[in-house]
Amino acid sequence: MPFITYFEDFTFIDYLSNTIDILLVWYVVYKLLMVIRGTKAVQLLKGIFVIVIVRAIAGLLGLDTLSWIMQQALTWGFLAVIIIFQPEVRRALEQLGRGRIFSRSAIQEDEEQRKIIEAVLKSVRYMGKRRIGALISIEKETGMNDYIETGIPMRSVITSELLINIFIPNTPLHDGAVIIQKDQIAAAACYLPLSENPFISKELGTRHRAALGISEVTDSLTVIVSEETGAISVSRNGDLYRDLSEENFREILEHELLKNIEKSETSNRWTWKGRRSNG
Repeated sequence: MPFITYFEDFTFIDYLSNTIDILLVWYVVYKLLMVIRGTKAVQLLKGIFVIVIVRAIAGLLGLDTLSWIMQQALTWGFLAVIIIFQPEVRRALEQLGRGRIFSRSAIQEDEEQRKIIEAVLKSVRYMGKRRIGALISIEKETGMNDYIETGIPMRSVITSELLINIFIPNTPLHDGAVIIQKDQIAAAACYLPLSENPFISKELGTRHRAALGISEVTDSLTVIVSEETGAISVSRNGDLYRDLSEENFREILEHELLKNIEKSETSNRWTWKGRRSNG
């Protein structure tokens, strides 16, 4: 049957139902990818794609033995996946039972972000009072894996106590930056690129230059606690906002990290608070 003839008997309802069917399948696939994102299952998915591609190439080239092996891997792989990734499968089924797997709203994301905000606030307050130097960079849309790889991997739950312990002087991880990725401390003692801006104030140290440097190449939000004065600063989009009060610091974190808040009145309210400098 010619390709065009196949569609001659289709009605508007047929087109509509097929369109909805395709959209629903893509939505389910997208949500499943969001569930496994950041887990070991991502590597498994890559492995499955490799096996499928090798199986197809082996079939085209007539490599019967290799094709048979790949087919067996796909046939028995499903059972192996259930056994190896039993904890992840159980977690996904629990989320499905609670109705959360397909309904991750901005409010739920904001709840996680608020926990991060409170942990960062509490730790920065503690370190600022005791003049403990700190550098914390929070990943947003631009990936920071290249910089995470320069540090010591942690993949830890974010708590104020852990952040404080990392930056205690003379401990193995206190030099360098902590990078927060999603809802985890991805790594500590990370190297961030120093800004080469010639107009940077001479009074700024390495932490501030590193914070400016990473803000020039990513959209991350980076927090600096001065070791000399205990002052709190934030860098974003190549700008540095210095000597922030705790209230202003909280406003910045909420404005940049929360989605489900009214931003019309505070769209850039904090850009004129504190001392701003491109260096």
